[in-house]
Amino acid sequence: MRITTVLSWLVVLAGFVFGLNFLLNGDGAAAGFGTTDPGAFYVVKGVRDLAYALTALILLLMGHRRALGWVVLADSIIPIGDCFAVITHGGSVGYALAVHGSAAVLVLLTAGLLLREKAPARPEPVPSR
Repeated sequence: MRITTVLSWLVVLAGFVFGLNFLLNGDGAAAGFGTTDPGAFYVVKGVRDLAYALTALILLLMGHRRALGWVVLADSIIPIGDCFAVITHGGSVGYALAVHGSAAVLVLLTAGLLLREKAPARPEPVPSR
């Protein structure tokens, strides 16, 4: 097995561990993150959204539309989670659904359309003479 594959799995695992830790143990995770300042949330949210956008942009520019579809589908959890966060932390249901719910629908629709696309037919190679 390649070292880059092992390291890639570690990156994935770390993302799951850190994300679940913040969801299940928010105060402890925030302290372990290095700050308990609620304002740090804005920086974390901004960085997260930029990272998602860059990931999608790279796949789009490279023409990896099927992989883009899967990434967009997986990242639909972002607006869905944001919607639940607003609803469960003092925001209005109407606002949460209008902003984050509609974003989730758009992201899921985009993922579905990308995953339904058929790959363009490859031209037959011209035999060399």
